[in-house]
Amino acid sequence: MRVFPLHPETPEMGMELSEMFAGREAMIAAMQTRLVQVAAVENLPLMLRTRTYNSRRAQELGKWAESQGIGDQFHQAVYRSYFVDGINIALIDELALIAESIGLSPVEARKVIETGSFAAAVDADWQLSRELRVTAVPTHIYEGKRLAGFAAYEDFERLIGKR
Repeated sequence: MRVFPLHPETPEMGMELSEMFAGREAMIAAMQTRLVQVAAVENLPLMLRTRTYNSRRAQELGKWAESQGIGDQFHQAVYRSYFVDGINIALIDELALIAESIGLSPVEARKVIETGSFAAAVDADWQLSRELRVTAVPTHIYEGKRLAGFAAYEDFERLIGKR
């Protein structure tokens, strides 16, 4: 999985969406409406949130979890923590608990974050996203064509030329 610098300027304690997107409140409402629709179609739990948090540390820990062979479980646990439970995924204590919840050592998780041992992997992904001009999450690129945002199955079929 590749990661993307989604609002890397967000402070550790987070930021209200209304502050981040000041003057663009209609965009927030539209974005949340779309998220709710996609979550419902995919049967994903989702809590509407008013605050966002910096995901950099979670991305680094995700790279570590991938190296341990349980990246999918970690990403799912972070999704639930962030999008369902409203947890601040920028905080080391919260990330250590998330790691522990899927069987990873919370002590090792803290060490990974504090030493930055997976920072270079995240930096490389961020650089690639800049080179590919990725500006939205998720973005899928196939043979030079791109599909940005949450998309229907049929859109993926069109992307890969099956339709």
